[in-house]
Amino acid sequence: MKSFTYERAETPAQAAAAASKPGAKFLAGGTNLLDLMKLQIETPTHLIDIGRIGLDKIESMSNGGLRIGALVRNTDLAADPHVRADYGILSRALLAGASGQLRNKATTAGNLLQRTRCPYFYDTNQPCNKRSPGSGCSAIAGFSRQLAVIGGSDACIATHPSDMAVAMMALDAVIETVKPDGKTRLIPISEFYLLPGKTPHLETNLEKNELITFVVLPAPVGGTHVYHKVRDRASYAFALVSVGAILFKDGSGKIALGGVAPKPWRKPSAEKFIQSGAKGFTAKLLEGARPTNENAFKLTLVQRTIEGILTENRS
Repeated sequence: MKSFTYERAETPAQAAAAASKPGAKFLAGGTNLLDLMKLQIETPTHLIDIGRIGLDKIESMSNGGLRIGALVRNTDLAADPHVRADYGILSRALLAGASGQLRNKATTAGNLLQRTRCPYFYDTNQPCNKRSPGSGCSAIAGFSRQLAVIGGSDACIATHPSDMAVAMMALDAVIETVKPDGKTRLIPISEFYLLPGKTPHLETNLEKNELITFVVLPAPVGGTHVYHKVRDRASYAFALVSVGAILFKDGSGKIALGGVAPKPWRKPSAEKFIQSGAKGFTAKLLEGARPTNENAFKLTLVQRTIEGILTENRS
């Protein structure tokens, strides 16, 4: 780990202002950043500890929605009575992720911003365009079983690892931020993540040192909430495929996928085909997929997982 300076911010405004310093990074739970610093994948020269700036509360809104502070711990968010009652997909997704110890430290914003777990991203002896732009993508001709089947490019086929983000995508969450100059903005989660294209090192629409302050959930929509995660072992493993679904009595629904793309994958235009069954819907949802020989099985796995969810919840 390289040397760095450190300061503890006391307010969101102070944290945002401090972020204008060269090489600055925000530190919250640290469950991802510190590991990356040890490997020298992330090399900030200045850390801003935001653990005491507030933003650790869940607030009910006048429209019935929720405003979730960026520093709310994953464990607390999953256990919140309002979340469990009205946003079950979110609680289930959180409990499917990581371990209890990590969920006790990991934060809402940090979960959204965690980096890929592509093995070539973590192996600093291998070329990786996400870690070192222009160096190449080792995964495309390498071991790709865990990696993206859709949304990737010739520069990167890494997947986004978050379970929580899949649920947030299905829920149409909105992300509130503040910039170093104090200006705020709202970013729909559908616009938050970037596909790799030729610039896989650019992963979100956040501007330099822009700080996430809240995640806003719209008023509850009802329906049956499901989160199903398919993985190589029963716990503490990232998804081969995950499906977050909100299903309604009229046969319609909202469905997002994890483990298949560089971002949580949802295609609202395909959702009108849910009523036609899993095969037709999956064909539309994964239209344009470019799997490798090693991960083509994910296409069938998505269809069968969705089919199981639809059958179980409409019988």
